[in-house]
Amino acid sequence: QVQLVESGGGLVQPGGSLTLSCTASENIFNFNYMGWYRQAPGKQRELVARINVGGVTNYVDSVQGRFTISRVGATKTVYLPMSSLKPEDTAAYYCSAAILSRTYWGQGTQVTVSP
Repeated sequence: QVQLVESGGGLVQPGGSLTLSCTASENIFNFNYMGWYRQAPGKQRELVARINVGGVTNYVDSVQGRFTISRVGATKTVYLPMSSLKPEDTAAYYCSAAILSRTYWGQGTQVTVSP
């Protein structure tokens, strides 16, 4: 069973920065995609950023230029440095890993952007 463990969430002021980390229980290059989703209260879960096995990245328009997804194979970790954070970035952030038709999820980490 694949396990994904997130860390790095917290409370930050608008304009601040945070870096989320997601460590997998196995080689991250086994997955077709790894990515970050978020879900705010009362809203649907949305894709924030993802990276495929070839290193191609995708971002939701609202975070383009502020968030950057990256990975380190040796530590089986995917990172999401986030800068210029806005109150609307407040949500629970979930790491995901997809292989073929199966998607695995982490337990989530809360990011709150507030004065």
